[in-house]
Amino acid sequence: MESDNKPCYEFNDFELDTSTSTGLKQEKQLSATQRRYYSFCRRKSFAAFVAAKRQDSQEGGLTTWHCCGQTFMEHSAIHKHVARTHDCEIKQLTQATYERLLRKLEEEPEMQLDQEAKPVDISAWLPDISHISEEELKQGPGKVLLYYCYCQVENPHVICAWQKALCEKLHLTGKVRVATEGINGTVGGTMVATDIYTYAMCSHPLFKMDKEDFKSSDGGAECFTDLRVGVYNEIVPMGVDPDLISYRLAGVHLEPEDFHKEVEDLLAKGDLCKDTILLDCRNFYESKIGQFPRCLAPNIRKFSYFPDYVDQNLELFRDKKVLMYCTGGIRCERGSAYLRSKDVCKEVYQLKGGIHKYLECFPEGFYRGKLFVFDERYAISSNNDVISDCRYCGRPWDHYVLCSTQFCCQLVLSCPSCREDGHTACCPTCQTKGQAQSGAFSTIRQHKEECECTDGRPRIPQDV
Repeated sequence: MESDNKPCYEFNDFELDTSTSTGLKQEKQLSATQRRYYSFCRRKSFAAFVAAKRQDSQEGGLTTWHCCGQTFMEHSAIHKHVARTHDCEIKQLTQATYERLLRKLEEEPEMQLDQEAKPVDISAWLPDISHISEEELKQGPGKVLLYYCYCQVENPHVICAWQKALCEKLHLTGKVRVATEGINGTVGGTMVATDIYTYAMCSHPLFKMDKEDFKSSDGGAECFTDLRVGVYNEIVPMGVDPDLISYRLAGVHLEPEDFHKEVEDLLAKGDLCKDTILLDCRNFYESKIGQFPRCLAPNIRKFSYFPDYVDQNLELFRDKKVLMYCTGGIRCERGSAYLRSKDVCKEVYQLKGGIHKYLECFPEGFYRGKLFVFDERYAISSNNDVISDCRYCGRPWDHYVLCSTQFCCQLVLSCPSCREDGHTACCPTCQTKGQAQSGAFSTIRQHKEECECTDGRPRIPQDV
């Protein structure tokens, strides 16, 4: 899901998944049906392994997990421990479970027929565009759409196939994530194509979406390198099983007008306001170039680090009213649900539609600076404020570019003057590497490397 020249960041409020799943190599050698069975067995094996480590206290109803001489208090903690430490055991359990399932399917062929996904005719969901020319679909003014919808999706693979066919028919580029918990996408194309796409989404009986559910900005198909549609476990990867922390537990949604009033009251009280936290759910490189005043912006690199951040800073949120916001609203859905599950906050609210919708209502409101977006534009703006600075000279600057060092995927704020002086890397380590690299190695593929930018930043920082 990453290309060699793309930064390692989230995409339309969802992160690029760079991890290699257990058994992935084996799964690629299987048919589509076998992959589905293998994936099912892997999830069940992982869940069974974790369940075996669970201990329920007779007093107080406290649940903990014990493994490798350690005690884990959170679902996310035991899940990450098992994933990192017991990969081989999970792989063995998965293989054994998979083989048992295959034998059972051979003995009971009707069971296989029951589990097979019945073919679905997706053509009924594709709009008739015979009256529209290819030129209208491919040329002319364009825009980028950002949207998500949480709902129960019985067969995400069918929705995935429909989305791919729909986007290709309309010559849209971008990315769409489909899961059993819903759909999340950002696509770019002409005005004509994106309007048809919006109509098709709103017309689909599963999603029950309205035009107001779509955020748009100037752009087009050129804002993305290609089209990527896939099925995932989460439509925004927080790293916590949706069955454990559901979007249904999300905080109270505030319309932009109500959120604006809350921020106004917070700013009016200034340092006297001790019971409210304005929480930015995005990553550090997003909040660095744009944010609300007096916000708490965690210094995290991925949204999947957010649960650990909450776990390690619970006292920060205790008895507080929390106002959460993110780019388009989707990270707040699961993020607020996770925060509420800790039962420490007095109240948890979230900005409906995210910063995108807020800026539509208040382009010169309290949000200052740029809004980071997950495409080739990197950022869009509604005001002229520059709140960040050049990494090298310190002058005001907020235009991101990729680190010039080959295979480094970090973003860097380097002003034109510093770039002319050769300061084009994200850190001194990469700058030295870049100067040492020769063109002879430019075509050699290597794994994404980390530099002192990532090594020097704690994975989960604690706020004080």
